[in-house]
Amino acid sequence: MSQDAIVVLDFETTGLSPAQGDRAIEIGAVKLKQGVVVDRFQQLMNPGFAVNSFIAGYTGITNEMLRLAPSCETVMTDFAAFIDGCQLVAHNASFDQKFLAAELARIHVSQSQPFACSLLLARRLFQDAPNHQLGTLVSYLAIENDGVFHRALNDAEVTASLWLELTAAVTQRWACPAPSFELMLKLQRQPKHQLERFMKKQMA
Repeated sequence: MSQDAIVVLDFETTGLSPAQGDRAIEIGAVKLKQGVVVDRFQQLMNPGFAVNSFIAGYTGITNEMLRLAPSCETVMTDFAAFIDGCQLVAHNASFDQKFLAAELARIHVSQSQPFACSLLLARRLFQDAPNHQLGTLVSYLAIENDGVFHRALNDAEVTASLWLELTAAVTQRWACPAPSFELMLKLQRQPKHQLERFMKKQMA
């Protein structure tokens, strides 16, 4: 696996749980290599049924847009190739990981890459932020954005910028040049009050 290839991804979906029959309706992703965006992926996908008015209003994705979109299976086949060999990042990653695994399972592909969560990391590294929702963190860190949220590629773009802010915070706070993906995975699981002790051990 390439150690410097990271895909930051975001799903828009018909609801909260693939276990309850919800499906993905859009995927957006950016690929980072050594902190630079080198590729992007964005595609609407037709789940095979109509979305409700709340989801349409929340995302701006209408049933007419989805009627013309390719099937989830077609899109996920392409996306599986896009993320092959890459480590993965999402904001509130447990949500996106559930949908990624469920949609890939439909095309008989397993998702085994490590998955970092920018939400968990932000809770540890930016404890003074008012909260750790993506939009709040974008304002708190003055991340450049176009003000559009809840569309997959827009959210993936700003989450990629947030990821770079998170790694920069580790570098600055602990004089840790180029923190590895593995270190970030470990850091997101540490209790907030044990960060200093944990990093001292890592840097010893």
